[in-house]
Amino acid sequence: MLKNEPEFAREEDRPSSIPAPRGKGGSGAADFSVWQLAWELGYTIAIPIVLFALLGRWADEKLSSSPWLLLVGIIISILISSLLIYQRVKKLLK
Repeated sequence: MLKNEPEFAREEDRPSSIPAPRGKGGSGAADFSVWQLAWELGYTIAIPIVLFALLGRWADEKLSSSPWLLLVGIIISILISSLLIYQRVKKLLK
């Protein structure tokens, strides 16, 4: 605890303008969950795009239809990622 930081008997008594110190139930856990959510959403976007883009590229090479199946794969991955993010945000807001 810093020298000039006031002490509060309960966290509920702490004004919102004064941040809670780390290590005492402060924002350390909240920081972790924010980073965890950011990584999770990043993977939710990246993995389908990579998989469907590679699948579309492979199919384009086999069927000589470049770049149409690649574009279809990217569009499908955007739809899937959007749906997964929507479900995750809906779950968080409950």
